[in-house]
Amino acid sequence: MRLVLTTWNINSVRLRIDLVAKLIKQVRPDVLCLQETKCIDDAFPLKRFKRLGYEHIALNGQKGYHGVAVISKWPFEDTNVRTFCDKVDSRHITVAFGEKAQLAQPLVLHNFYVPAGGDIPDPALNPKFEHKLQFLDEMKACEPLHPRGDDRHILVGDLNVAPHEHDVWSHKQLLKVVSHTPIETEKLLAAQAHGEWIDVARERIPMSEKVYTWWSYRAADWTVGDRGRRLDHIWVSRALKDHVSDFKILRDARSWERPSDHVPVTVTLDV
Repeated sequence: MRLVLTTWNINSVRLRIDLVAKLIKQVRPDVLCLQETKCIDDAFPLKRFKRLGYEHIALNGQKGYHGVAVISKWPFEDTNVRTFCDKVDSRHITVAFGEKAQLAQPLVLHNFYVPAGGDIPDPALNPKFEHKLQFLDEMKACEPLHPRGDDRHILVGDLNVAPHEHDVWSHKQLLKVVSHTPIETEKLLAAQAHGEWIDVARERIPMSEKVYTWWSYRAADWTVGDRGRRLDHIWVSRALKDHVSDFKILRDARSWERPSDHVPVTVTLDV
């Protein structure tokens, strides 16, 4: 069975629901993971998604900020929400697929929206940055994020860190900019290594090649200079490493009308 899975920081699902519909018609994912939905669960546009063919929806939202959602054609066996840093701020949701989705082996999907961390890369001066670093530490320590052996897990989302040199437009100029500081990259890579996760983008694209999924709204024309960062990630457990058949970043979505500053990232897996 083939699974097409897309992750996208939508930056307000209600504001950009037409863009989500456009993505769905273009990519046709079986499962769509959204971050920064900025929407309480009761206000989520369920009817629109069901008209688009997605009957199964798991939500963890809040008014005006954060929020994650999993929109699926496949039924869930289970859903779970975890809090990090003792904050109820809608940054995580996990769903499991199994017999109801006609899978012989279970498949667990983790959807994350890691804190951005503000502008000052000093935890002593910036509580938002301190929160981000603590969040990354808790991701590393979180036992459900340590798949082993035959465990089939996928971790996706806006992790708000561009961990490698060519995940940003200028490694040298961004070393003191939040999202690419050494302490952030070290903590994200530590969480990845401790969970034995495979970073699908860097498994398929050489480390020497520039890869971005986010371009700032501050640039009048995002294509000029191409000053991007790779903040959106798809990781798979070792049991799924050899099951990845395709991976795509939809750069064109950054030029859609009233776009998110992030673009969709899609993986295709044989499950």
